[in-house]
Amino acid sequence: MKKQVQFTMWGMLAVLIVIFSSASAAAQDAAKVDSDHYKVEFENDEVRILRIHYDPGEKSVMHEHPDGVVVFLTEDGKTKFTLPDGTTQETTSSAGVAVWSPAGKHLPENSGDKPVEAILIELKCKTKMTASKVD
Repeated sequence: MKKQVQFTMWGMLAVLIVIFSSASAAAQDAAKVDSDHYKVEFENDEVRILRIHYDPGEKSVMHEHPDGVVVFLTEDGKTKFTLPDGTTQETTSSAGVAVWSPAGKHLPENSGDKPVEAILIELKCKTKMTASKVD
């Protein structure tokens, strides 16, 4: 009986660890923790496409993204990114410009006086292209 109680306690501990690990991972997903600024426009097994919109002065919460490509939709956007170590980066964006966005955590804030809108194409997996022989 004592062994059964110990197993149950260890089993419950394992379940709690899984639940908190999942919650922690999900808590960093921008679309889940900040649905005011991030809207999922499309998703499949390969990519997820987010529409991002910040009015002047608005800021998000710390979250992360996988590797992806950002396409800016608004002109003269100014964004300040706070990184997990407390350092900041300021960026300016122009409509129609596409940039590579490496995976990472950040807390964005619209530091300009105009709305910032962009499309983020998040890559879910790395696909290996194989060459086929052409006769």
